[in-house]
Amino acid sequence: MKSPHHYLKLFLFPLFIFISANALADDAWQNASGWWNATDIPAFDKSKITQQLSLVKVQGNKFVDAKGKVVIFRGVNIADPDKIANDKRFTKKHFEVIKAWGANVVRVPVHPSAWRKQGKKAYLALLDQTVIWANELGMYVIIDWHSIGNLKSQMFQNNSYYTDKGETNDFWRTVSERYAGVNAVAFYEIFNEPTVFGGRLGVVSWAEWKAINEEIITVIQAHNPNAISLVAGFNWAYDLTPVATAPIERENVAYVSHPYPMKVGAPYEKNWTRDFGFLADKFPVFATEIGYQLATDKGAHIPVIDDGKYGKRITDYFGDKGISWVAWVFDPDWSPQLFTDYNTYEPTMQGKHFRDVMLRENKK
Repeated sequence: MKSPHHYLKLFLFPLFIFISANALADDAWQNASGWWNATDIPAFDKSKITQQLSLVKVQGNKFVDAKGKVVIFRGVNIADPDKIANDKRFTKKHFEVIKAWGANVVRVPVHPSAWRKQGKKAYLALLDQTVIWANELGMYVIIDWHSIGNLKSQMFQNNSYYTDKGETNDFWRTVSERYAGVNAVAFYEIFNEPTVFGGRLGVVSWAEWKAINEEIITVIQAHNPNAISLVAGFNWAYDLTPVATAPIERENVAYVSHPYPMKVGAPYEKNWTRDFGFLADKFPVFATEIGYQLATDKGAHIPVIDDGKYGKRITDYFGDKGISWVAWVFDPDWSPQLFTDYNTYEPTMQGKHFRDVMLRENKK
């Protein structure tokens, strides 16, 4: 007859194996060098960050630095780094000119098509270098997922903007983890310009768009709780009126409007206040695209055509409301252009205006 101890051993031995195996598995999954974490994409080399800019956060309706000082951002959009690299102009000099124009922030539009064309590894190398140069020059960075359309229906204005929810979430997971702890990368603009294009791109309610953004912000903040998420309004990132009754339910959030000159007519200031400016009394508002050109200028198109009066009107309005802004676009080809050619970096009409304002106001 077998002893009770014999049967106890038969029971305990497989239990021991089970517990030990699970303990090893738990340890293994915490081991970052495991095969399941293998990747051919090296981590961002943070030793290249030779100085840390002051950490910026949202406080009430303002952006403030680590000392609590209010910061208003005024800067420029660059072209997609893929485009600048194709032009053979992806150099530190390009960013030095932007700094010499007085900018304290650079917006980096990442087109989904360029992200896929380059591949994650190659495109991240471009982003890394952009961050390194901007940081060295004391400029903050907005990383912008530059799509136009309806992320819910997954219908977009043209093929260069095509993406989907999975790719968008993965982009933000990748970027927020990569630049966590790099204070220069202060802003993550979740989706450039949401629009249904009068029904041509389907339908989406503010409640649905709000939920999509909140999920992405959850992903971002899980990797980088200090990141400021920028959420755009409808009508190609212009209309922020739904936020009045249903703001994003997350911390460290600011709102985006693109009030190009043809969005509304006179009285401009009254209409801007009705559509987006009212929100600046409660939350930070960031106009991440503004710009204008004459109807006879190269590449003139709706909604950027103006007689030239828009520049002072819009920057004066932002000054009164404490709204940050970034002019579109620091490129000689994409319109409205801020300069005429790479050799001279001669400013255009709008380039002169925005440069003058940045040089004057960002020194205060």
